[in-house]
Parts: sequence; C-alpha cells; structure tokens
Amino acid sequence: MVVYQENENAALIEQYGNGQVEVKVMGDLQAAMALKNGEADYYFGSCQTGAGGALSMAIALNGMSKCIPVAMVGKVLDDAEIAQAIAEGKTAFGFVPESAASVIPVIMNELLK
Repeated sequence: MVVYQENENAALIEQYGNGQVEVKVMGDLQAAMALKNGEADYYFGSCQTGAGGALSMAIALNGMSKCIPVAMVGKVLDDAEIAQAIAEGKTAFGFVPESAASVIPVIMNELLK
C-alpha cells in the first residue's frame, strides 16, 4: 500500500504503480501514523520546500533514517541516488510539486522491482 498526502499527485502514483498499489490520500499526521503503525508501506509528501512540510511529521514519527527529501528547491536527487535511498530502507519521500512528474516514476519503478 502506498499512502500519499495530496490529491494532485495520487494519479501519478497510481499510473506508475501499474495496478500493483493502493493509494490512500491522507493528511500529514494521519499518513505518518499509518506508516509508523504498519498500516502503510510508503509515504509520499509534497510541499513548497520538499522537506519541511512534506516530511516533518514522517520524520517526527518514523525517524530521519526512514525519510528522504528527493526533490527540494534547487536540488533534485538523480535516479541512482533515489534508488540507493530506497535500497537503504527509506519509506517516506518528500518533494516539491514541480518535481513530482520526474521523481514519482523513479520512486515507483524502484519500489516495484
């Protein structure tokens, strides 16, 4: 299951999930709690910085070791860096809305391997 906090990017997650994911749209706190409690496998958060609002609750409840900002203002991780983060066990991803169309496909591809 993939938990996502904003409607406008849920369609991208579903599209690149190839029918293999369930997307639930939740607020930050609810989604971070679902991840912590094992009710969700992944968290996708979007905000204007890509890290602060997008990941603050996920970091607070799940720890920084599970979270990564993949696209911030002025810096977007490349595909290899995203793949490495997922291989290291990251389950919460933050990004700026402008980068959603480029990072969501990479994340989904890696998660579905």
